[in-house]
Amino acid sequence: MTEQSLHLRVRAASDGCYVAPRAAALSGVPLSTVYWWARRGIVVPSVSPTREKLWSYADLIGLRIVSWLRHAKPGQLPASPMPEVRRALALLADQGLEMWDPAAGRGPLIVDGRGSIFVRRGDTVLDSLGQPTLLPEHHLGLTEPFSLGAVTGPDLLAPPRHLRIVPTKVSGEPHIEDSRITTITLAALAARGYGIPQIAQMYDVSEAVVEEALDLEDQLAQPHPAAA
Repeated sequence: MTEQSLHLRVRAASDGCYVAPRAAALSGVPLSTVYWWARRGIVVPSVSPTREKLWSYADLIGLRIVSWLRHAKPGQLPASPMPEVRRALALLADQGLEMWDPAAGRGPLIVDGRGSIFVRRGDTVLDSLGQPTLLPEHHLGLTEPFSLGAVTGPDLLAPPRHLRIVPTKVSGEPHIEDSRITTITLAALAARGYGIPQIAQMYDVSEAVVEEALDLEDQLAQPHPAAA
């Protein structure tokens, strides 16, 4: 990753949004798929859907949800058909719900062991046709570490030990716990030639924490396959 690329991503993060490569890396969805879904209206970037597309944290949850639903899961959990995915997304809109609920710390979509999709609104659970039903005994946690073959995504709430992702803090960017120091800021300094001891002293944190931050940014910078 070049220093110029890092600078652009730092600027986008400070504006409370994610450029396409960042959105792809955090959600665990290939970049080409992120763009394809945006063009097809499946997951449209809510911050800016125009030529310079910008995704929000809720959009990352949306990308992850659709990708997870569209693939077979560990334990033989099947893929959910795209028509059912579209029905579930339409139901969210009809119910006035967002992909991510900051107050509840979770998203309203649930997937059961058959790959069927449900929407949770308060204490009520609806199937993808909008009919009330019981909460599935087993369902997927969509903020947990994401892995489908060669495509991976970090835990969207608690990445490595001393790092956090909080939707309402520093625009949902990965950051050092109990601070507003983002991992991408530390990576930008490293790209400019600052060593780990220098960065640690600059921000009064341990070198181990800086290493965690740089390791996470290295993971996010890894190229994804061209298609999901």
